[in-house]
Amino acid sequence: HHRMFLEPQEKKRSMKALVVKQARKTCSCTPAKVKDYVFSFFPVLQWLPKYKLKEYLLGDVMSGVIVGVLLVPQSIAYSLLAGQEPIYGLYTSFFASIIYFIFGTSRHISVGIFGVICLMVGQVVDREVQRAGYDLEPAALSVLTDTAEDVNTTISPVNQTLQKLLCDKSCYAITVGATMTFIAGVYQVTMGFFQVGFVSVYLSDSLLSGFVTGASFTILTSQAKYLLGLNIPRSSGIGSLITTWINIFRNIHKTNICDLITSFLCFLVLIPSKELNEHFKSRLKAPIPVELVVVIAATLASHFGNLRETYGSSIAGHIPTGFLPPRPPDWNLIPNVALDAIPIAIIGFAITVSLSEMFAKKHGYSVRANQEMYAIGFCNIIPSFFHCFTTSAALAKTLVKESTGCRTQMSGMVTSLVILLVLLVIAPLFYSLQKCVLAVITIVNLRGALRKFKDLPKMWHLSRVDTVIWVVTMLASALISTEIGLLVGVCFSMLCVIFRTQRPEAPLLGWVAESETYESLSAYKNLQTKPGIMVFRFEAPLYYINKECFKSTLYKQTGVNPVWVKAAKKKAAKRMLKEKEGGSGGKQTSISMDFVSEPLGFHTIVIDCCAVPFLDPAGIRTLQEYGEIDVQVLLAQCNPSVRSSLIRGEFFKEGEDHLLFHSVHQAVDFA
Repeated sequence: HHRMFLEPQEKKRSMKALVVKQARKTCSCTPAKVKDYVFSFFPVLQWLPKYKLKEYLLGDVMSGVIVGVLLVPQSIAYSLLAGQEPIYGLYTSFFASIIYFIFGTSRHISVGIFGVICLMVGQVVDREVQRAGYDLEPAALSVLTDTAEDVNTTISPVNQTLQKLLCDKSCYAITVGATMTFIAGVYQVTMGFFQVGFVSVYLSDSLLSGFVTGASFTILTSQAKYLLGLNIPRSSGIGSLITTWINIFRNIHKTNICDLITSFLCFLVLIPSKELNEHFKSRLKAPIPVELVVVIAATLASHFGNLRETYGSSIAGHIPTGFLPPRPPDWNLIPNVALDAIPIAIIGFAITVSLSEMFAKKHGYSVRANQEMYAIGFCNIIPSFFHCFTTSAALAKTLVKESTGCRTQMSGMVTSLVILLVLLVIAPLFYSLQKCVLAVITIVNLRGALRKFKDLPKMWHLSRVDTVIWVVTMLASALISTEIGLLVGVCFSMLCVIFRTQRPEAPLLGWVAESETYESLSAYKNLQTKPGIMVFRFEAPLYYINKECFKSTLYKQTGVNPVWVKAAKKKAAKRMLKEKEGGSGGKQTSISMDFVSEPLGFHTIVIDCCAVPFLDPAGIRTLQEYGEIDVQVLLAQCNPSVRSSLIRGEFFKEGEDHLLFHSVHQAVDFA
């Protein structure tokens, strides 16, 4: 055996020097460093001066206008989902586009209202609104209003509460939404500051996809009452999906026929039109804005048909023009919503980071995950002072933005200008728009998430574990609640990772003739073995969690359990000692001696450690067991980390550290 001599690199392990070096690097301040920091914090300063007007402007303007036209009806519709008045959805889309333009590093993603986030915000808003006492039905409110007008008395504390109850429900709802948005933004900026963008890796694609699909069922359920024109309370908490459907079926006899027919007609127009848009997207220069056409047509029909007065249809109501004066979040509400903001913050940044990285990879540029967290955090913190609720990147609008020629985030500014035009001029014209039309728009936009069921057979073929994670997360998000569903998904996916390391592949290896290669005997035929030598490969880290799996698999493969062999030897040795003391015949003694020295069928185990990334002390002790029954254990293809652990753990006796081999073939030759 010719030993290879590898000289290790010298490592300076002075922690003090490392801390001092890092502190100097962090605390030093030079003009160049300040400039780099400012440019990295405001990416717009990097790309805007290099903007190619002739090359980029047409695509950016076209995509910005199209996304803006699509975003107007969706912003109004998703406001309903978030438990807010329509105007606040338009505010949210307007401010999010401008702020991401300044802070974002992705050229293509569209940041604004996202259905799942709106659902999670709406659930908290409804809970807090009810907790504050704003849960009277509209009929009761009108009676109280008439009574208050008839009885002209001095304002008592009770009447003050009544006045607050009568006029401030929507105001209180946006206060709750804005406060939670502020807290979610603070969480996201904090995560960016501490550079914990890596957290998003724990939210795998299958987990996020399952979560969005499960939440889509909850969104669909929450909008079903508007399709039927039912006036039922919004369920929240665990099992809200089932509770909502029970309430719908209990009240189905109260269905508003006008709303039902309108919903049906809108579905008839929107679904085929959306399908045609997708089918011919390669031929169309821009998608047909069917949603806007439906909204305009439905508003005109509702206005001139007097649907509210004649049939009692629920409408959007007055949408004011202009902007409300800025107002800080309600600091007293923070303890109530701080916990709810955590899953919203995590989902918001995870979707934003994953979408930005996906489109950056597709178009050949890079994004910074931590800067994306700053961007989405400020897209929540700053607008929270302007009556907005939580935002994130949205896949559907991002795809439209990319396919219509977007080149930079200048298209986001164009989108905000389109929304500004609506806010300043057009918004009041949507007064007569039926809420059932907005519900149809929301439900039709869930098609992408619900289509994931078609991909399940392919996903199952690629990875059964990922498919199970998808199904568990989807069911938990739909049937329990969105927040608990996310938590269940994360915990279950981590358990799957742990389970994979606990039950890894661990085959015996055989020699491929006329080569130096060793492969699994259970996977390939016609492999040769060397007499007296077992070659074993363990395809996972060897540590305290899976050491029992390692031992049981190795015992099963070799057919020898060192513990039993040692116990048998001790027993035989005791029996032999007793026989000597008792003066028994030599025949029995020789039988006992034969039992003690019975051959095991092999003298060496070669362990291929190429798939073992690390060891811990428990793993080292496990490797030493066969040495105690005079079976030589040789380790091959250990990485530097494993070698270092073995030497520190005194695995080798003095002078035996040469028994580490750089290939399995080398170890077998030595044996």
